[in-house]
Amino acid sequence: MSELALKAEKLDAGDELAGVRAQFVLDDVVYLDGNSLGALPVGVPGRVEDVVRRQWGELRIRSWDESGWWTAPERIGDRIAPLVGAAAGQIVVGDSTSVNVFKALVAAVRMTSGSGRDEIVVDATTFPTDGYIAESAARLTGCTLRPVTPADVPGALGDRTAAVLLNHVDYRTGRLHDLPALTAAVHAAGAVVVWDLCHSAGALPVGLDEHGVDLAVGCTYKYLNGGPGSPAYLYVRRELQDRFDSPLPGWNSHVEPFGMRSAYEPAAGALRGRVGTPDILSMLALEAALDVWDGEGGGVSIEAVRAKSLALTDFFLECVASYVPDGRVESVTPVAHAERGSQVALRCADAGDVMKRLIERGVVGDFRHPDVLRFGFTPLYVGFGDVERAARTLGDVVR
Repeated sequence: MSELALKAEKLDAGDELAGVRAQFVLDDVVYLDGNSLGALPVGVPGRVEDVVRRQWGELRIRSWDESGWWTAPERIGDRIAPLVGAAAGQIVVGDSTSVNVFKALVAAVRMTSGSGRDEIVVDATTFPTDGYIAESAARLTGCTLRPVTPADVPGALGDRTAAVLLNHVDYRTGRLHDLPALTAAVHAAGAVVVWDLCHSAGALPVGLDEHGVDLAVGCTYKYLNGGPGSPAYLYVRRELQDRFDSPLPGWNSHVEPFGMRSAYEPAAGALRGRVGTPDILSMLALEAALDVWDGEGGGVSIEAVRAKSLALTDFFLECVASYVPDGRVESVTPVAHAERGSQVALRCADAGDVMKRLIERGVVGDFRHPDVLRFGFTPLYVGFGDVERAARTLGDVVR
């Protein structure tokens, strides 16, 4: 057994989160793609069966009340809240990330209406859909769109800036951006900030309330393991909720949804972020998936998850340096812990072919055009032995 394999055994033996792995449906594959789709928690199938067979099959429409369907968006939002550093009553679950980005960004611009601010700043390195939505929001609100790299955002802000849309973690490189400093810079300029948390929620502390974030959105099928297409969420800081003017004022966000009035009057609080009828099947699957964060002694802390995430990615980089021939791959993920999310991205000339061969050998990551191998580390179920095997297999494949 190699020194690194022995080190992996020792690290796994001392892993305080090792027991959580048993709460997921796993096999002998090394699964390092949880930053795209999280693994299935063992409690989800039974819960979904109950929702389908009993709640829908037997109770039918009574389940909107008796099974808590109607209040699911805010109830599940309150369960996500501690994982992103938010108090209860500020997160509502529903719709897709793209729809929530649209709601948040247009509402952000409307909050500055009348101030002469007519520019939206967007992360130039953002996931494409955020850019598409930002461009549409700019056209809708009559704003100019200004793409800027996150590092250059402070210098780009000014009296014209209405809203700023940023990603907490870069989806390609795994770079973690400075949410506290960038939020403070946006506020100093008098603008409203919207954060996309898709690649950070459930992997590292976010601190929405602590850092005074205005609006935030995120998906739930990555590190929160909610399942394919599970609904996203929208965070609206409590102090801004009465000013949140959604561009999608559906009946579910009406102060009296069953009043069927022709005039729209928004409900109070985060409920303003609701639009139409909730997607109950996927939403309750997500609720069951969140059970893995509960447990004896207060459950799984996001701080413990972050500590293990950094240890896993450190060890992966160490193993890659040992097993992979010099010059064959290049890490584009920051070495500094303060700048790293929960993934490692390696530039590799024939990355697409390499990833196919890795998957054939039981190591699942993903490929990002044109030359990036991307490996996501979900601390709830990835172990150090997985990391060592993945790097060793990568070395064999590229040799």
